[in-house]
Amino acid sequence: MTDGTIPTAQLGDGGPQVGVQGLGCMGMSFAYGPTDADESRATLERALELGVTLYDTADAYGAGENEKFLAPFFKAHRDEVVIATKFALSIPAGDPTRRVIRNDPPYIRQAVEASLKRLDVDVIDLYYMHRRDVNVPIEESVGVMAELVREGKVRQLGLSEVTAAELRSAQSVHPIAAVQSEWSLFSRDIEANVVPAARELGVTLVPYSPLGRGFLTGSFANAEKDLTPDDFRRHQPRFTGENAAANVALLEPLRTVAEAHGISLGQVALAWVQQQSAVHGLPVVPIPGTRKAGRVEENTAATRIELTEDELSLLEPIAAKVAGDRYADMTFTSAGRE
Repeated sequence: MTDGTIPTAQLGDGGPQVGVQGLGCMGMSFAYGPTDADESRATLERALELGVTLYDTADAYGAGENEKFLAPFFKAHRDEVVIATKFALSIPAGDPTRRVIRNDPPYIRQAVEASLKRLDVDVIDLYYMHRRDVNVPIEESVGVMAELVREGKVRQLGLSEVTAAELRSAQSVHPIAAVQSEWSLFSRDIEANVVPAARELGVTLVPYSPLGRGFLTGSFANAEKDLTPDDFRRHQPRFTGENAAANVALLEPLRTVAEAHGISLGQVALAWVQQQSAVHGLPVVPIPGTRKAGRVEENTAATRIELTEDELSLLEPIAAKVAGDRYADMTFTSAGRE
């Protein structure tokens, strides 16, 4: 790390080494208000310079536009990056606001071909099932995903928002390299069952929204008042009304730790997530999202911050006090199935 780049972690048993922090690219095309393409491209380049090699997208992000946006960057750096994309959130014709979960084999095959074309690559490094359709046996879905590996279209398989039992069932069909779930100081439910199962099976944890969708950075206090009308956080229960007011108060321990280290609130939150690798004994590669090069520099610097036991204890009670669900519709998560 003498050159300022971040350390690495292994992606699943026998998988590639990736930077211990990845980059969530969704916001470059979708969900978080106005974007600047040139600024986002500069952010991608700066992330790579700092050792970030896992880049995360999905076919549902901007109805494929995010994959298209990333394609030139991936083409220019194909041997340096690990491309992760996802299927399962189908957008019905005529209603771009809806998402329908699909895990059926014909859809998976249709989805992978479309992603390969948009990404302009011959193979996807890590292919995730974005959400779980409980009406389709997970063994059936993963069976088709395994065929994609054998056909050379996909290198490794991942799952998102699954239970420990679902992970075990999938692993019985084909090795799973990574599980992507929300994990942060505000969202810790996966620690009960999913994290122990992943550790046992040799699966890497890829936390999404490790900064609580920006709320843990203190960058906004109430989504309805502080964010643009097209920002989807305005529709998430934790960030509006009385819930937002209650949750802002939970940031005080982060401020205490940040002041002690001379760092930002976001760096405290990310350092906590990165440190869960040592706490739980498995590889953890969070994928904070940003569109600014300076923010990537701040985020990656958090990989070099170590919180003390006293600081970890101070942060421990936060998650249990959070007001509001992660989504307005929690059926799109693993909650309730575990």
